[in-house]
Amino acid sequence: MAKRKKKGRRQKIVSALADRRRWIQLVLGIAIYVFVSYYQISLWWVVAAGSAIGIIWGKVFCRWMCPVGIVMEMIMKMSPSQEFRQMYQYHKIGCPIAWISGWLNKFSIYKIQLNSDTCTACGKCDDACYLPAIDGQKYSLYKTGMADPGEDFSCSKCLICVAKCPNGSLKFKPVFTLMK
Repeated sequence: MAKRKKKGRRQKIVSALADRRRWIQLVLGIAIYVFVSYYQISLWWVVAAGSAIGIIWGKVFCRWMCPVGIVMEMIMKMSPSQEFRQMYQYHKIGCPIAWISGWLNKFSIYKIQLNSDTCTACGKCDDACYLPAIDGQKYSLYKTGMADPGEDFSCSKCLICVAKCPNGSLKFKPVFTLMK
């Protein structure tokens, strides 16, 4: 019984964080901007810190901390046309943190993991994830034989898939193996 309460509590925490992700990104993005502009912190330190974070959590910097990312998301929210979506992806192409941490998604300590024993294959995780929406033939969090979007270069670990799982079959937790 205590184990079930702990699982429910973790699910609520992840859901609360995912629901407040843009606010978290806004606060952290402003803090990073202040450190770089006011305190004259070199951008190389930001790249190094973003890359170090990528080793632990994968590509979280883009969706949880990036000052440019929050501006791009605000623009996308104001006008969700396809041109703005392409512009959002374009700014990531030139970002060294996105490149490094995207590559580190496969090797990061924390990963999005599926418990196939409790998964009901409802598909809510795939509906919430933006990668299956882009290419539903290639990515799925729960279907066997398809690419795991959580390990893909483009996954920014927004954790909406984990929050949307109705029975907690998806978790964002540490794995201590380098390869699958």
